[in-house]
Amino acid sequence: MKIFPESDYNFKITGNEVEALDRLKRRTEFSKSLTSQITDKSFRGIIENNTFTIISSEIGKGAFCVLKGKIDNQVGQLNISINKAFQILLSVILCFPVVLLITDLISEKGRFSIMTLLTVILMFILIRFLFIEIAFRRLSKSSINRLSDILDIERIEKTRHNHKFVL
Repeated sequence: MKIFPESDYNFKITGNEVEALDRLKRRTEFSKSLTSQITDKSFRGIIENNTFTIISSEIGKGAFCVLKGKIDNQVGQLNISINKAFQILLSVILCFPVVLLITDLISEKGRFSIMTLLTVILMFILIRFLFIEIAFRRLSKSSINRLSDILDIERIEKTRHNHKFVL
């Protein structure tokens, strides 16, 4: 089931990939657990050879988006997704409308209310496509801007934005 948004980008850096990755290493605090902590670096994560998995070091909102990328011959690919910890938290929030429906069915002694069903559907849609989508777009854009400054990205283009809801 794909509930959470994800974006893919292709980019081109101006300069040498080794220098760009070296700048990224200098601005990234090594961490296998992609969690926020106070640091003077721009990112936290892992950089190995020409691949990286990082989060922004901004406290509170930096860990929301995970940036996974690879750079080969001045051309790179970037995938941005929601961190697993936030996916679990958001999944719990997405369950609230279903809990509301079950509670209503129990309290009304099994009588079915079309208004409750419509409210549940509307709540689910608002949480997923308004709250989560806007947060993802805003925070991923912030992370891309930070990464662009560090890697000296000349051009970046979105190749895929997955906001499908597939069961």
